Amino acid sequence: QAPLVESGGGSVQAGGSLRLSCIISRYTYSTYCLGWFRQVPGKEREGVATIAPYGSTSYADSVKGRFTISKENAANTLYLQMNSLQPEDTAMYFCAAARHSVNCGGLTESDYNSWGQGTQVTVSS
Repeated sequence: QAPLVESGGGSVQAGGSLRLSCIISRYTYSTYCLGWFRQVPGKEREGVATIAPYGSTSYADSVKGRFTISKENAANTLYLQMNSLQPEDTAMYFCAAARHSVNCGGLTESDYNSWGQGTQVTVSS
């Protein structure tokens, strides 16, 4: 699979917003479950949000109501809109694609086989 290319990370103050982007190959984008994960040094990678090929979404409890995962078909781009950011959201964020197209919300990290390089998000209090 072609690599996933992320962008959009940065530093913001608590309460601020950021939007992450991830460019994905057309076939992967339209066929498989896509997701955003995050990782803090010394901790396991955590699933943040997923989106199915047909658009169904799921979120970790910690980000529900604040983060929105979406896709832009014309640009083969996956987004993560992050609002009301808190210091605990500070992490390296990764986009990923899984070789599954159903039950995207039930997948684990091991089900994802293509990963972006990561983009750092830092939220200061």
